Amino acid sequence: MDMNRGPLFRLLVRWFVCSAGLWVTASLLTSSISYNSQIGVIIIAGLVLAIINAILKPLIIILSLPAILFSLGLFMIVINGFMVWMASKLYHSLHVHDFWAAMLAGIIIGLVNYLVTTVLEQGKK
Repeated sequence: MDMNRGPLFRLLVRWFVCSAGLWVTASLLTSSISYNSQIGVIIIAGLVLAIINAILKPLIIILSLPAILFSLGLFMIVINGFMVWMASKLYHSLHVHDFWAAMLAGIIIGLVNYLVTTVLEQGKK
């Protein structure tokens, strides 16, 4: 049985990626995103974001498919920002100043996700 393909492993990787992305984002955008300098806030917010991305994001992507196609995929930035904004509303210890900061956070988290996925894919070969 290959554990790398199991749903639990994927959730743990998403959790790690979301937490790392939030930490990098909060470090870069100190005036827009705060977590009270507590690593536990980042870890829990990463879990909240991973769960939101696993459950709600696919539905929102399907519902906004025309906008995604019309914008040639750029609307995904708005969706990623909305996911970060929603995580900050559900977990109040993560403070996102406004939606623009959430969109920047979505971009940075997407880049971190891309880098981690690339490293993991290279590790399989």
